[in-house]
Amino acid sequence: MAPPPAAAAALAACILAVAATLAGADDPYRFFTWNVTYGSINPLGSTPQQGILINGQFPGPRIDCVTNDNIIVNVFNNLDEPFLLTWNGIKQRKNSWQDGVLGTNCPIPPGANYTYKFQAKDQIGTFVYFPSVAMHRAAGGFGALNVYQRPAIPVPYPPPAGDFTLLVGDWYKAGHKQLRQALDAGGGGALPPPDALLINGMPSAAAFVGDQGRTYLFRVSNVGVKTSVNVRIQGHSLRLVEVEGTHPVQNVYDSLDVHVGQSVAFLVTLDKAAQDYAVVASARFSPGAAPLMATGTLHYSSAVSRAPGPLPAPPPEQAEWSMNQARSFRWNLTASAARPNPQGSFHYGTIATSRTLVLANSAPVLAGQRRYAVNGVSFVVPDTPLKLVDNYNIANVIGWDSVPARPDGAAPRSGTPVVRLNLHEFIEVVFQNTENELQSWHLDGYDFWVVGYGNGQWTENQRTTYNLVDAQARHTVQQCPFRQVYPNGWSAILVSLDNQGMWNLRSANWDRQYLGQQLYMRVWTPQQSFSNEYSIPTNAILCGRAAGLGH
Repeated sequence: MAPPPAAAAALAACILAVAATLAGADDPYRFFTWNVTYGSINPLGSTPQQGILINGQFPGPRIDCVTNDNIIVNVFNNLDEPFLLTWNGIKQRKNSWQDGVLGTNCPIPPGANYTYKFQAKDQIGTFVYFPSVAMHRAAGGFGALNVYQRPAIPVPYPPPAGDFTLLVGDWYKAGHKQLRQALDAGGGGALPPPDALLINGMPSAAAFVGDQGRTYLFRVSNVGVKTSVNVRIQGHSLRLVEVEGTHPVQNVYDSLDVHVGQSVAFLVTLDKAAQDYAVVASARFSPGAAPLMATGTLHYSSAVSRAPGPLPAPPPEQAEWSMNQARSFRWNLTASAARPNPQGSFHYGTIATSRTLVLANSAPVLAGQRRYAVNGVSFVVPDTPLKLVDNYNIANVIGWDSVPARPDGAAPRSGTPVVRLNLHEFIEVVFQNTENELQSWHLDGYDFWVVGYGNGQWTENQRTTYNLVDAQARHTVQQCPFRQVYPNGWSAILVSLDNQGMWNLRSANWDRQYLGQQLYMRVWTPQQSFSNEYSIPTNAILCGRAAGLGH
């Protein structure tokens, strides 16, 4: 339940008392109290559904903040089961304690609360939050988190007249508990095709209003469970200006593919006749499913009629088209990042890698149930978060380095793998896809450079094709699916491990993540100090084998 006024005041005073322990204590604070409840929603306009609401809202409240602001979010869980939020794309510098996934945090029990305390440290851009437990994400509880630049840091485009947030994603008529039961039953191991696409929680009612002749920023995030989407605006061009917190070269596109977990931002100039134009999102790469589409309206403020003509057509239904578009994204080397130095001042392509991980996804059957795996190991969530296990030296929970660095052909198995890595290593990770589903991979705590995409089986010779100058930096990357001509697909990234902590590397396709396509990376150094990582929060929830151990 929501806290009474006196308790809320005491809680705010307590938070202020401990706020000085956060990094950047002189930076502004933004306080939020969120009550998470079930509520009736009607996104499909037919039968009402039970959704997950935050402060009565679906989608949840938008957080607008400025680089390095301290964000304090007190979350009260009024659901009938544990709940947890993760902040997708927020790096949580030195602070994986606030990452909000089951490897780092105990979920918030029903009737309890937890206060997240984190900074949007050295970041600018378009991000989201969503529930990370079970299949709650399929019922709501997600929202936008927009980080604006400090006044002293310019972005490489004139200030837009305004900006719009588009939370786009697939939607099911079935509730999150039904979807979870279907996955737990272990039959096909995958969810059925979704029933709809939504834009900001609606299939057709979203409206974005602007003035003729002015330019607006559109922030698009795919908050769905498993479906890639294509976004386009009738009669208008999209000038790409941000990809997951970094500035690309400003290419112009007719439409943009946004895969699960990804975010982009683009500028649109209202330079057409003063009418209403369709904003279209359509599903991509869903063989055998009925085509899904959601529409909104770009409304010129002086418009009195709708633009004639059909809705803009989608691009070719080919994964290669989408991969070529991703290849066209280039890092803007001269643009300022969240700090004053240009992005390109970090010459990632000149750094020798310390190790290579080649991670292949698969869909094995284990104990009669369909699972998903990385290099043959299907992740099983333990009763105690891995971060707590590591902090308290609890034995026999973590499978240290139990996932092989490359596929080894061993029999598939279950486990709780954590790869041990050293702070300030610079590593290469190759995602190898052997299935007929386009994959989307996300790494918490980091951006990485997507240096290569390809068909077939990755080999060391592919390094000669890498972009070592201006590859796009982002936190979620897609990879080609299986094709008859090229029976594999791969994506390669380079990562600078400058952020100590326990970090989740996972499939962004939530059914695959739920059934085991994930692992954790422990980035660590024996030289312990607050300059490397913060201590366990005093309000950390302790559960499983860590219950009762104290802070």
